[in-house]
Amino acid sequence: MVRQPLQETAIAITARKEFEDLLAEEIPHLRRYARALTGGVDTADDLVQDCLERALRKRALWRPGGRLRSWLFRMLYRLYLNRRKRAAVEQRTLEHERGLLDASPATDRVAAHIEAADVVQALTQLPHEQRAAIVLIALEDVNYREAAWILGVRVGTLRSRLSRGREALRRLSADETAAPPLRSVK
Repeated sequence: MVRQPLQETAIAITARKEFEDLLAEEIPHLRRYARALTGGVDTADDLVQDCLERALRKRALWRPGGRLRSWLFRMLYRLYLNRRKRAAVEQRTLEHERGLLDASPATDRVAAHIEAADVVQALTQLPHEQRAAIVLIALEDVNYREAAWILGVRVGTLRSRLSRGREALRRLSADETAAPPLRSVK
């Protein structure tokens, strides 16, 4: 009984060795076909390598009575088509991303981001009452009467808070844009 599994293992090893030998004989044909498809040596060699790897993984699917070359050529061609499809998708994605970048230059986006960050920073420095009034009116687009009701104050009080808050924001943004004072260094 011990010999039978060894015999089966020996047969499997022999079959695998025969398959690998047959596969090695087809490499020049695969390379020629891949070069004709791709037009480039390096790309063709990569394609052949992928084909050989797949053939080794899927050798159980090959029928020993069938033509190995035809099976390999079909596999290589399918790999080639998949690569072309993937390259086309990647190209469309790159073109789309370039279009987005061209439509909105990076410098404009960066400047807008910095400006927004400056406004948020300035808002955090305002007293709570002024900040709440400005956010309701400027960002949430609430009318004065509704904003006053939300805050529980009169419309005149709301207007006063808005006025003081806007003035504070102007001062804060003017301070940030002003050049820092120069010091003399000895």
